[in-house]
Amino acid sequence: MTLTDDPIAGLPIAFDLDGTLVDTAPDLVRALNASVKPCGLSEVRVDDVRAMVGRGARALIERAFARQNVEAGLSEIDHCLTRFLEVYRDQIAVDSRPFANVEAVLDRLATRGARLSVCTNKPQTLAQALLDQLKMSDRFERIIGADSGIAKKPDPAHLFAAFGGTPTLGVLVGDSEPDALAARAAGAICLLFEGGYSEKPVRTLGADRLFKQYDEFETVLTEAVSARLSAKA
Repeated sequence: MTLTDDPIAGLPIAFDLDGTLVDTAPDLVRALNASVKPCGLSEVRVDDVRAMVGRGARALIERAFARQNVEAGLSEIDHCLTRFLEVYRDQIAVDSRPFANVEAVLDRLATRGARLSVCTNKPQTLAQALLDQLKMSDRFERIIGADSGIAKKPDPAHLFAAFGGTPTLGVLVGDSEPDALAARAAGAICLLFEGGYSEKPVRTLGADRLFKQYDEFETVLTEAVSARLSAKA
């Protein structure tokens, strides 16, 4: 197969970050506990954080309070958010690591001519800092975070910004409901990682395809793209 015969050549593929490309939960929970424990909350467990990530840092803090049935005012949430961002920024990649085989898959996709980007509800500066420290930034044409001046997922504008426009066909790879909703609104193929962070069962989110590990990702991607192209033919 030549590059021009490959349906992946030229295809825009946007990846979510937390829970999709990188297992960030250990560093997120450290920063979360540092911000909410002084407010009287019990320590949040890493497994609980994995079900709370996906809609940004403020939502993560609000959910920590809600899960322990503690009411918090706007000023208290703002204070926790400031502390969270300070701690997380300083310890952003202590224990965070790419999921198994992610980097090899990204490299192969690039070789096949795919156009790779990141579409995350993480603040832009933090997303960039994390990927820089993990030496992954150069693999992506663009990194679009939640504070980039564009509405965040599930708004499809966030995904179109990551694609660099409104392509005839694009793919969003994620792990949770905001990813699925953004892909659906944009008319994009949605591939969801079952090993990520989702508050709802991934199988209920209406993805085009699911995958459990990255060594099966390229097969799943090719199947989904071929199916979409056949449906349009």
